[in-house]
Amino acid sequence: MPTPTTSKKPTKKAPTPGARGSPGGPVPAVLAPVVDLSDQEVLAQAKEAAAQAAAWSGRFCVLFAELERRGAWRHDGAASPEAWIVSATAASKARARAQATLARRLVHLPRLAEGLCAGSVSLDQAAVVAEVATGRSEGALVDAAASGASVAELGELARSVRPPRPAAGPERTQVTFHLDTRTMTARFSADRFAWVQSLIEGRAKKMGTDGTTAWDERQGDALLDLLAQGESGGRPFGPGSSGSESGSHPLVVAHVALESLIDGSGAPSDLFGALERGGLIAPEVVRRLACEGAVVVAIDDAEGHTMYEGRERRHATEAQRREIMRRDRHCRFPGCDHIVFSVPHHMAEWARDHGRTDLDNLLALCTSHHALMHTNGWSVSGDANAQVTFVGPGDRVLTSRPSALWTQVSTQDGRRLGGQGPRAGPSG
Repeated sequence: MPTPTTSKKPTKKAPTPGARGSPGGPVPAVLAPVVDLSDQEVLAQAKEAAAQAAAWSGRFCVLFAELERRGAWRHDGAASPEAWIVSATAASKARARAQATLARRLVHLPRLAEGLCAGSVSLDQAAVVAEVATGRSEGALVDAAASGASVAELGELARSVRPPRPAAGPERTQVTFHLDTRTMTARFSADRFAWVQSLIEGRAKKMGTDGTTAWDERQGDALLDLLAQGESGGRPFGPGSSGSESGSHPLVVAHVALESLIDGSGAPSDLFGALERGGLIAPEVVRRLACEGAVVVAIDDAEGHTMYEGRERRHATEAQRREIMRRDRHCRFPGCDHIVFSVPHHMAEWARDHGRTDLDNLLALCTSHHALMHTNGWSVSGDANAQVTFVGPGDRVLTSRPSALWTQVSTQDGRRLGGQGPRAGPSG
């Protein structure tokens, strides 16, 4: 197991006002050791420090696991292993519980432990993977983490390796009010959650804004508006109903394999579907949604392609927009997780480059990063179905790949059907 290392940097003299990195005025003394570094040196050393921090966290977990195995925590008079962490490291109880839980799981996940101790997997990534990884799925999850998958992406991938169990009965909606904090929590079935989310976001987008109201606040206003509409005699809400007096429907899309609806043997299919942004849904939910017509069902073939997509137009069709969001999940600019305000961007521009409106040339970008691609010297190229490369000022290079969940179809026994790797763009 690699041991975390530290590197000594040459001591630099205290900077003077106006030195590199100072927009004016004196440089804080704490920045004196690094203020003379170039931008590239600051970036590189910050990444190195983050990797070393992860490595030391991994080392601590390994040592704690051995300390717990020996019962050595009792030597300091601690009441429990977690209490020892609180006392010895001045950690909070919540942090101590999280560290102890991770350490215990790492004992059974050697590849994850190795990646964390090497600094190629971050502490947050390790916590997500450790929660669901098994000996069978550990390798793929660790590889995804080491290749740069975000914590959010790993969370989606982790949920996909643990398909939902068939419900013992109808999953009821639950709402709890917390009077002390004036908050409320709600729990829905997967399809109801996706419908509620789509309804609130759709209404929030239609409501006016002064440009300074936070998105969470706009969603709150949308929720109150919807509740007021229901109280004043508006049409009933629910999948399959109009959801508004204007008759507009909140759009919820479920991607399912064709075989899940058509089984030549006549036996019920065991193929799972997937709600966009909502995770896997069990086979019986797939069949019920198709029967009720409560959502848009995008039927996929054996390779995970959404069939019957339009191509001969400048702007992406609705089917293409849905497929782009299923593939990308959020803005494709590395590190950005914006979902709601995103648009399909032509990498090879429609007019200037005669670019095609096909999936391999379209990727999701939030409004901020979409504007960035047209200003400030940024560009993006590649195959949106595989890997794209962002190049910024000073030849800074960043890469991005589709969601690891794209095209995955699962069965109840964990078998994977459908495409496993990047898909090539259309050839026609």
